[in-house]
Amino acid sequence: MSDMKRPVGERHVGERRAGERHVGGKPAHAGSPFPSDRRAAGREDATRHARLFWNHGGCMLLGVVLDQNVHGARIRFGDICAVPDAFYIEIEGSDRVRPAVIRWRSLTEIGVAFE
Repeated sequence: MSDMKRPVGERHVGERRAGERHVGGKPAHAGSPFPSDRRAAGREDATRHARLFWNHGGCMLLGVVLDQNVHGARIRFGDICAVPDAFYIEIEGSDRVRPAVIRWRSLTEIGVAFE
């Protein structure tokens, strides 16, 4: 059936609505009162700069914190291939540097847990 003749609201298999997020092949909201959130604590949107340090301060990478909570954050970079699994992080607006570990990676983002 062509898109011209398709009834309103009908989609092809695998087709997503604009802005719809999927987790495990299902819409993020399916069966969950909290869309796409598998964390114990929700995260607040934040757009702040972050600096990651490792190798005893010999290496540094700048990124942008997209969202965070007291337990962790999601950070975007241009390229994350050099980021080790554990490092120190300083987030703009914070007065401290804290240890962190990577919980997940994509090509341009990482999810970190603060230690």
